[in-house]
Amino acid sequence: MTRTSLPEQATEAPASVPIARPRGSAQLGRVRRGLRRRATLYRRWLQRTARQASARAVHAWRSSLQVRIGAITMVVAGTVVVIVSLVLFSQIRDQLLSVKEEAAIDQAQSGVLYAQGQVAAIASGDGASVRSTLDRTVNALLQRGGAAGDFDVVMVHRTGDIERPSASRRPVFEALPPDLRADVASGGQSRKYSLVPDASGEPQPTLLVGAAVPSDSAGAQQIELYYAFPLEQEAESLSQIRTTVIISSVALTLFVVMIAVLVTRLVVDPVRRAAGTAQRLAEGQLEERMAVRGEDDLARLATSFNAMADSLQRQITQLEGLSQLQQRFTSDVSHELRTPLTTVQMAADVLHEAREDFPPHVARSAELLRAELDRFESLLTDLLEISRYDAGAAVLDPEPTDLGALVERVVSGMTALARRHDSELRVRRPGEAVIAEVDARRVERILRNLVGNAIEHGAGRPIEITLAANRTAAAVTVRDHGVGLSSAEAQHVFDRFWRADPSRVRTVGGSGLGLSISLEDARLHGGWLQVWGQQGAGAQFRLTLPLTAGGELISSPLPLRPAFMRRPGRSA
Repeated sequence: MTRTSLPEQATEAPASVPIARPRGSAQLGRVRRGLRRRATLYRRWLQRTARQASARAVHAWRSSLQVRIGAITMVVAGTVVVIVSLVLFSQIRDQLLSVKEEAAIDQAQSGVLYAQGQVAAIASGDGASVRSTLDRTVNALLQRGGAAGDFDVVMVHRTGDIERPSASRRPVFEALPPDLRADVASGGQSRKYSLVPDASGEPQPTLLVGAAVPSDSAGAQQIELYYAFPLEQEAESLSQIRTTVIISSVALTLFVVMIAVLVTRLVVDPVRRAAGTAQRLAEGQLEERMAVRGEDDLARLATSFNAMADSLQRQITQLEGLSQLQQRFTSDVSHELRTPLTTVQMAADVLHEAREDFPPHVARSAELLRAELDRFESLLTDLLEISRYDAGAAVLDPEPTDLGALVERVVSGMTALARRHDSELRVRRPGEAVIAEVDARRVERILRNLVGNAIEHGAGRPIEITLAANRTAAAVTVRDHGVGLSSAEAQHVFDRFWRADPSRVRTVGGSGLGLSISLEDARLHGGWLQVWGQQGAGAQFRLTLPLTAGGELISSPLPLRPAFMRRPGRSA
């Protein structure tokens, strides 16, 4: 087979044949996709963890006084400690460098005096003699030592444009800054901080001190003396001081925060105990009291709290006694009045049946007597019903009931009353039957009270009655377009014997207990009886009942607030 046989075969292959990808490339692609998927999951996990941590931090900040005080104390104490540490470290550094500079200058001045005597007779024309003299002087200065610590020395003999530096252990001469050289060349003494390579070539912070060496020789020659004082020891000392300051600052901040948290806890714990005791009092545990320890402000708080709890317990006990006495009085009076009322009703029935034989004024009196006895019996029935609820003797007798038929029965019974008030009863109900396990007698009483209340306050406008149901609940709304209710009146509409306008003559009922009894009937079913009202726009009552006895309500099939408000008789 020749070398050209393979390309020829590839050239002759049909264009429709796909080129197979290597197995290794497919596996690499799967690995990459798996890595990207894992990276995405890991990123989402990090984001979710960060959100949860931030939510917990926000909750702790908002709910814990100790956390807030500890965090604020940490920020304030940390800021103060950082500022004090920076100022202290700056002063220590300046003092340390100031001592170093003073010792270096003294050593340099001493070296200048020594070098002046050594180079007094130097010959400017002999380069070897100059180099020998400079090296000998430098070695002598290195042997002399000084208080400034480790150092290096270099001397420069300048003749016109020619510079002859002495030997040095470090490349000091090449690292001399030009401005330092210029100051020394002008005949003065100068110092400067700069980076000078050490024996290994690494630049190290160094204090350079230079001075001109006075010479008696005339001419253009000049001798310069430079001292290099490495600051390695000072840098190490400053590093140790910095570490010590940081550790001390952190420890001091944590110590202050711990003190703040402990002090806060001493104050917060009694407040928490007071809050827990107050909550248990609100739940009805009237015997709860706070423990009194010491004679400080917290002890006085506990004493005052206990005195308040004692007063509340006495007042609540008195109110409970009065309430029980009132309930017992109402129950006893209602039962005691039942027997004479029955007797009077029997006599009134006899007079009412024989009224045609009486003179007109006596016959009218018999009719009024019968009507007022009926009103008195209705009031007595309401009082007896309320007394049963107060005594906890009310019993629910649920059975499957068609609420649509029940609504129609209530509307039929209230039609005559609606005509007398020039009102129209409009019913909206679903096409299919709404079956619920309820006490039909009590639900019918609720609807009669709601419809009668709407007729009385509807100002002769139509009354809308709507029935709806979902999977778990059924609801009936009774909507009038009369005078309406304010938000303050809506809060008291279910109170016993409450009237929005006491001066107005009531034409329906008269006991003032109808809505109160309706609310108790709804609660007995595990349902809701709610009201919405707006002055000048009417009111709407909503009764919501579970479809099964003992069921729990989550929502209502009908809204409490009407979807739109318009005055009847006008276009929408």
